[in-house]
Amino acid sequence: MISMIEQSAISSLSTCVLTAVADAKECSPDDLELLYNAVNPEALDELFEPQTDGTTRTHGSVSFHYAGYWVTVTSDGTVELAVDEP
Repeated sequence: MISMIEQSAISSLSTCVLTAVADAKECSPDDLELLYNAVNPEALDELFEPQTDGTTRTHGSVSFHYAGYWVTVTSDGTVELAVDEP
């Protein structure tokens, strides 16, 4: 793992992914390829939203390849990056 950030209350998971990858690549999020090419950002944001009764989702993760990294997002809002090595 090369990087790990946690989602803040004011940012979406998709924004956290863009920020983490941009920080790791030392560039602006605007310089990255579209996140939509790897994962649907709206679906990612909705995946770990609170349940209909308001309780938080306590389990689960999703991983995908994006901009040279394996990105893992967990239900607690953590975004982990690992370099995608062949």
